[in-house]
Amino acid sequence: MAGIWLDVLDEIARTCRDHGRGDLLQAVRRKRAQLLDPTLRVLVVGEPNQGKSQLVNAIVNAPVCPVGDGRTTVLPTVVQHADVPSVAVVQAPPATPGRSAGAALPGAVERTPVPVDRIADGVAGTLGRRPGGGPAYVEIGLPRALLGAGLVLVDTPGSDEVGAPGAAASVAALARADAVLLVTDSTRELSVAELNVLLHVTRSHPNVAVVQTKIDLVSDWRAVAERNRRHLAEAGVPAALIPVSAALRLRAAATDDRTLNAESGFPALIARLQRDLAGKSDVLARAAVGLTARTVVEQLAAPLRAELESQRVEEQSGPMARLHAAQREVEELRRCSVRWQNTLNDEMADLLSDLEYDLRDRTRQILREVDEAFDSADPLVAWDTFQEWLARSLTEAAEANHEWLVQRCDFVARRVAANFARYGYDVLPPWSLTVPEDLADRLPEMERPTIDRFTASQKVITGMKGSYGGLLMFGLALTLAGMPMINPVSIGAGALFGGKSIRDESRQLLRRRQATVKTAVQRHVDDFFVRVVKDCRDAARQVQRMLRDHFAALTDELQEGIIQSLRTAKQAADSDAAARDQRQREIKLKMTRLAALYEQAQQLTAGRPAAVPLEPRA
Repeated sequence: MAGIWLDVLDEIARTCRDHGRGDLLQAVRRKRAQLLDPTLRVLVVGEPNQGKSQLVNAIVNAPVCPVGDGRTTVLPTVVQHADVPSVAVVQAPPATPGRSAGAALPGAVERTPVPVDRIADGVAGTLGRRPGGGPAYVEIGLPRALLGAGLVLVDTPGSDEVGAPGAAASVAALARADAVLLVTDSTRELSVAELNVLLHVTRSHPNVAVVQTKIDLVSDWRAVAERNRRHLAEAGVPAALIPVSAALRLRAAATDDRTLNAESGFPALIARLQRDLAGKSDVLARAAVGLTARTVVEQLAAPLRAELESQRVEEQSGPMARLHAAQREVEELRRCSVRWQNTLNDEMADLLSDLEYDLRDRTRQILREVDEAFDSADPLVAWDTFQEWLARSLTEAAEANHEWLVQRCDFVARRVAANFARYGYDVLPPWSLTVPEDLADRLPEMERPTIDRFTASQKVITGMKGSYGGLLMFGLALTLAGMPMINPVSIGAGALFGGKSIRDESRQLLRRRQATVKTAVQRHVDDFFVRVVKDCRDAARQVQRMLRDHFAALTDELQEGIIQSLRTAKQAADSDAAARDQRQREIKLKMTRLAALYEQAQQLTAGRPAAVPLEPRA
């Protein structure tokens, strides 16, 4: 079975080399040498004062790790087999640029022997450790059958001692560990920090167990163990929980009490370690290769995915994006051309309509004032004053209308130019339309209308006609009374009727003169309206043609620049798309090979049975 996982591990190494990841290649090679090593390195981790050192002592049935009396494990302690007891402090050389201290060559480390009776000083880092050196650890050799079978125990400092001298050595030991035991005591449940440690460790180590110590000191340790198992399940940590008592184990070893030894829980723990040792080259190795494949594939696939994402981003912001932007600019310019032409036509049509209505409204107001004035005034008397007022009023109306024409043409130009606002510069045409200074001289002059006068002869004739009727009527009536036809009464009546006839005729002539003047003014105002409207229309059409030519030329200029940028963007996009497609095919091929490698590695652990936690008897 070793050949299968070893082939997969070698394939992982070749993949790392093909991807140019020398760091991963070295890590895979170290993992290969570690898995081919028949020894099983068990790393004991946990927070301070949880019983890690006592656990190691109980496993080997010897007080190799100092405990009690305030002693603290500062340097990692490696307990392995030796024919005779031995202790040494092993220290790597200091780190140099380009090489870490943990990457020292074999044989380059410095070994300082320590007397067996001074193990505590060596573990505390006060004996055998040279200041300024690299990471150090204590190596203890002990003649034990369990250790002789290949078991190596590594006791580590407390996990909260970040600045401890042995912290770097602990990290290196974690990388070389085959199994990890997290130690927690029965006085409390698993903490959040311990669960986080477990989550971190299980990502890189397939064989992790939680050892719950000091069950001899807590009566309800089973309830604590059950809650801990529930915490592990909720956190998704695939680790078995084994409750033990190191004190009972050591006491049972001293008295050779098998029952007490069974109650300590250590038979289950030692059986697990022996099973792991026996299955290192098969079950444990396959699981380790699966985790190694997952780690390597994640690190190799991450930059590939990032490159694909960057290419997608570049596609959105690179030559293809510029091509799409240029295409959108061409389409937008086409829509802009339609918009400004529609705006110009609509605004000029509204302008002409509004100008005509404005001038019509002003002339009607003038005509209403003329009607009101000549309802009482005599044209013979007020004509000169009226003519001056009418000319002034019509001139003011024409000037106001032309002023509005200038303002509205400027407004129309700005409305049309607003369609080009997105192109970022001033597109208003040069403007020169103003109100003509000789506008009054260009307006039609009103001629004096022919007005009937009431001459003296006309008054005499009219008076004689009226007096004749009165004289005759009253004279005949008085003859019936015996008076002559010509008498003072009939003469007075004739004079009265003659005066009335003169007044009536005078009023009729006045109304005819007023009507004649009103008609003449109406014709003059109509002529004025037609001429002014014609001038305004001509000016508006001239402005419309000028704006049309200006913005048409501007559209042609913009279109030429946009089409040129479109050609350039298309050429760049074509060449960039070809290179990007080639690179994407290469990345996808690498991703496919990584997925196949990962699937091949996961098949190694597909049939591996899950570890079942064991409990000691009550």
